Amino acid sequence: MTTVRTLALLVVCALVLMGGFVAKAAEQPSHTILTPTELTWTDGPFPGTQNAVLEGNPKEAGPFTMRLKLPADYKIPPHWHPSDERVTVISGTFNVGRGEQFDQSKGKVMPAGTFMLMPPKTNHFAWATGETVIQINGTGPWALNFVNPADDPRKK
Repeated sequence: MTTVRTLALLVVCALVLMGGFVAKAAEQPSHTILTPTELTWTDGPFPGTQNAVLEGNPKEAGPFTMRLKLPADYKIPPHWHPSDERVTVISGTFNVGRGEQFDQSKGKVMPAGTFMLMPPKTNHFAWATGETVIQINGTGPWALNFVNPADDPRKK
């Protein structure tokens, strides 16, 4: 009799756990495929840039994926982010350097296909060589904090 009760208890536990997995699966977003022509480009976070949000909302808590299009020779002054930043270069050439001062001699050239992981609160700067598109994956809320607030291109 004890074996039957134990088996019944295990079955009940398994069903409860499976119910949790089914509920979690129901919360997942639907399958998404976006071709390059289906992206919706809007004004980016800086004058002259464009961005397209592919998943999530960078301003809210949770994962997000977005693309940022930079015109040729565009420079992003030294800044940092509150969480990990994952960047993949989609097209063009992106360049990144670490530090509190913009110094191209301290940068690393990142051609299309390059991946970068930048830890939180790492001061860094960037620039584009030719028109460049990068993809940024992270966890929101996402923010750009400029080392020198006067360098923030959004305030110019």
